[in-house]
Amino acid sequence: MQSYVKFLDGLPLILKIVLALPGLDAIVYGIYRIAKGNLLIGLLWIFILFPIGWIIDIITLILNGKVTFLV
Repeated sequence: MQSYVKFLDGLPLILKIVLALPGLDAIVYGIYRIAKGNLLIGLLWIFILFPIGWIIDIITLILNGKVTFLV
C-alpha cells in the first residue's frame, strides 16, 4: 500500500487534480486515505462523502499540492 501512496504523491499536480474529479475521486483518494492508515475516513470517503469529497480534494490539491483533508 505504501507504493500506492508514493505513486500518487509523485504524480504531477494536474494529474492529481484529474484524479480528484467526480467519479474517480471517491475510489482513488478513498483508497489513498486507507493506505495512509485512516481506514474509517477512507471508507466514509468512498461510500458517504463522495458527493462533496471531490470538491474538498481539488481545493486542498490547489492550495497544498497534496490531499490533506482528513488524512
